[in-house]
Amino acid sequence: MSDDIRPGGRLMDRPEYRSKPRPLTRGPDATVSEAVAAMSDKNYGCVIVTDPDDKVIGVVTERDVMNKVVGRGLDPTTTKLSEVMTENPRLARETDQMLDWLRIMSNERFRRLPVVDKDGRVKTVFTQGDFVSYTWPDLMGQMGTMLKAQAAGNFHYLLIGGAILVYSLAMIVVLALAF
Repeated sequence: MSDDIRPGGRLMDRPEYRSKPRPLTRGPDATVSEAVAAMSDKNYGCVIVTDPDDKVIGVVTERDVMNKVVGRGLDPTTTKLSEVMTENPRLARETDQMLDWLRIMSNERFRRLPVVDKDGRVKTVFTQGDFVSYTWPDLMGQMGTMLKAQAAGNFHYLLIGGAILVYSLAMIVVLALAF
């Protein structure tokens, strides 16, 4: 990802970035049961699997638990996260552009993006929902600008349409008074 400045900005520059809670992390030898209990307690949708240096080595999501543990009849009290995690997940840097990752996540169909610092240590997790809520105000502003430009470029059509509307209403009133 590039460091150039575009609409949406860098991940670390978003005001919401600083207020995001620390991600839930566990080592690869933690059990699925332990991770699910922590996920449930914090109402998180995933656990980031890290090495002793806090570097991301995998991700376990609610879907992983359903498909890889429950669906296969594995015992969550003995199954380790390393057995069911998605290894080597996509990682964003804090300096990456938000809109680049929104596009990548949408195209590659994943919902959770660990964000790491310059040393590769996990800082936070962005979800597709985060990206949508962060970009929504920008998109609405762009939409308003586009509508204004469209209206200005087609003002003569608006005048004609308005005149037809006023004429139609006047005719309805005249006809209503005639009867």
